[in-house]
Amino acid sequence: MSQPITIATRESRLALWQAEHVKALLQARGHPVTLLGMTTRGDQILDRTLSKVGGKGLFVKELEAALAEGRADIAVHSLKDVPMELPDGFALACVLPREDPRDAWVSPQYAALADLPAGAVVGTSSLRRTVLLRAMLARLGRGDVRIEPLRGNLDTRLRKLDDGQYAAIVLAAAGLKRLGLAARIRHEFSTSDMLPAAGQGALGIEICSGRADLADALVRALVPLADWPTWCVVAAERAVSRAMGGSCSMPLAAHATLDGQRLRLRAAWGEPEGAPTLVTAEGEADVTDATDLAQAEALGLQVARQLQAAGAR
Repeated sequence: MSQPITIATRESRLALWQAEHVKALLQARGHPVTLLGMTTRGDQILDRTLSKVGGKGLFVKELEAALAEGRADIAVHSLKDVPMELPDGFALACVLPREDPRDAWVSPQYAALADLPAGAVVGTSSLRRTVLLRAMLARLGRGDVRIEPLRGNLDTRLRKLDDGQYAAIVLAAAGLKRLGLAARIRHEFSTSDMLPAAGQGALGIEICSGRADLADALVRALVPLADWPTWCVVAAERAVSRAMGGSCSMPLAAHATLDGQRLRLRAAWGEPEGAPTLVTAEGEADVTDATDLAQAEALGLQVARQLQAAGAR
């Protein structure tokens, strides 16, 4: 009999889509699958930025508790929400193929940043997006535009935009496309203009490695779902973030691509306040085997050291 699997998931529409996607993949391989929907602290605290209330780990702690207690067997996450250092006894068991990693400009009226009226407000919950937007606005000479915090799940953010609280918001393109909302995208930023977050667009599956009786069986069930080229590039990206401190209070971007055996990685860091300047770094390495994540992580560490040498904190 195939391994029965219970998936712990947040209950937002996007999180449920992701869990249902993994459920369908596992069921196609003969595994009986059920979902355990949960509300996390990250979903409940909406009046403060993540950097001030504990970081993106707030989105995964309750799910990890369900894994440790045996109420669930795996948890499906947006990989950019997964802390760079997992708690003892937990492991990233699978990374699935990546959706579009870029950021999307969403606005009912304005086609691009340059089109905003004087004093316009742009919403984002991300310090990374804040520093990159500030740099773009500085290049446009648009010191009048304000960037304000935007919390809530994807539907909540879109509703706040439609209610007129913001002239535009910036979201991950992947979530909009997965929910059939690609028509809301007015413009997709190039990775040259707005470097993505580590892991953006990728789905990760977490297990409780401390449950030795189950971990091996789960890994065998999940390995066929893994996309090793995606895992390789996000391993490099996450290694940059881990070396730099790895929290959502870090205004850091990291994006890698794999072309054949050539792995290329770019990263950027900036201050959310003060002068809108960015520290950037990049590097390349040959990856002889995409399943050898140590090669990707070594490149990530090298690029992080470049950032630190150039003044990133």
